[in-house]
Amino acid sequence: MEKIRIAIDGPSGSGKSTLAKNLARELSLVYVDTGALYRSVGLFVMRAGADPKSAAQVTALLDQIDLKLVYTDEGQRVILCGEDVSDLIRTNEISMYASSVSAIPAVRKFLLAIQKKMAADGNVVMDGRDIGTVIMPDADVKLFLESNSKARARRRYEELVAKGHTYTEEEVYADIVKRDENDSNREVAPAIPAEDAIFLDNSELTREETVEAAMNIIAEKLKRKR
Repeated sequence: MEKIRIAIDGPSGSGKSTLAKNLARELSLVYVDTGALYRSVGLFVMRAGADPKSAAQVTALLDQIDLKLVYTDEGQRVILCGEDVSDLIRTNEISMYASSVSAIPAVRKFLLAIQKKMAADGNVVMDGRDIGTVIMPDADVKLFLESNSKARARRRYEELVAKGHTYTEEEVYADIVKRDENDSNREVAPAIPAEDAIFLDNSELTREETVEAAMNIIAEKLKRKR
């Protein structure tokens, strides 16, 4: 298949990362998990004892952050100041930190160059909050993955339990609702679809069905572009 760039946006817990990983495998693309970058900044801020909603406190820390995405046989790994934090950044607490710091303009500017360089290399699938609107506005295919909050909370809960965490499903649902409100209403890069994004609601779809539906959308989109 010819080189393509695919942007996947959507709310927290909709399965963007899972879909992006599967599409990368199916289409031989490089997968870029932009959410991991924000989560890593959130982890650094938490460890520093700073207020994640304070632009001044967070901005003052950015010069200390050395962040890299490394690709191994195990997939993408996130290296924060020399430490592999790939597993540490997947907790509910870090999700909320990521949501807060990602609303700070200085943080988005700090990570923008990293993301744009990855996008410019082409042949990638990238997921996040503003991929189709800011990072890859000229992507070949833009998907906006939707799923109702109950379905997203259930998937997120199952994922956390599988990793040994002890959150309740009610706690996960409350965090999903709170993060949706934060992400949708913030002034900087709110989680909204690009004007030319194609919507895919996977509330009632399995992972396999979601991938199949996305593959059909991509094939149709690319056929029209030829």
